Amino acid sequence: MERNYQRELDKITQENALSGKRPRLLLHACCAPCSSYCLEYLSEYFDITVLFYNPNLYPEEEYDKRAREEERLIKEMNLRSGGEREIKLVTAEFDSREFYGRIKGLENCREGGERCLKCFELRLEKAAEYAKENGFDFFTTTLTISPLKNAAALNEAGEKAGEKFGVRHLPSDFKKKGGYQRSIVLSKEFGLYRQNYCGCVFSLRESAERNARREMKTGSVPQKN
Repeated sequence: MERNYQRELDKITQENALSGKRPRLLLHACCAPCSSYCLEYLSEYFDITVLFYNPNLYPEEEYDKRAREEERLIKEMNLRSGGEREIKLVTAEFDSREFYGRIKGLENCREGGERCLKCFELRLEKAAEYAKENGFDFFTTTLTISPLKNAAALNEAGEKAGEKFGVRHLPSDFKKKGGYQRSIVLSKEFGLYRQNYCGCVFSLRESAERNARREMKTGSVPQKN
């Protein structure tokens, strides 16, 4: 039977609300647009620290740009809450060698395949390790908000990482309950930079190839800036 991760998350948040407790949650974030809805939703039930750890990003300037947008989003969301629910941010130092070492031999896999799974595992293990070392009650990731990401694979990777480091993984499928659509609305409200590729050099190449095929099919010529 297929698991309903959103239902599992609802059960945990309801328990938190009834108990009056606000557990500490480490939220791995891939980018500000994906974080927007997740933070709006989860801040009702948890004290949140965001971990921006994405060694897969290419080029390094893209890492810096997404990290700055994450920081800006959090500052603006904290201002909106009036300091009532302060979200904290930890930005990891960029080191792409961690990513390339993990996916070695899988460079030619298509997006969504084994290479992506290894990337999920890398980032979730880092989140679990940090959560354990710093006394968090739960950890999870914003990645499940994407319609292009496999929520089951992400939750399985999160659960394995949680078992490895001894910290509880929070199940999620943030695209449910209109989460992805809400993230688009919030991205517009905050004027967030929305990237047109997942993040790594391989997804950038595939995005360029898709655009080229689309242009050939439609006969359109890209406009120069």
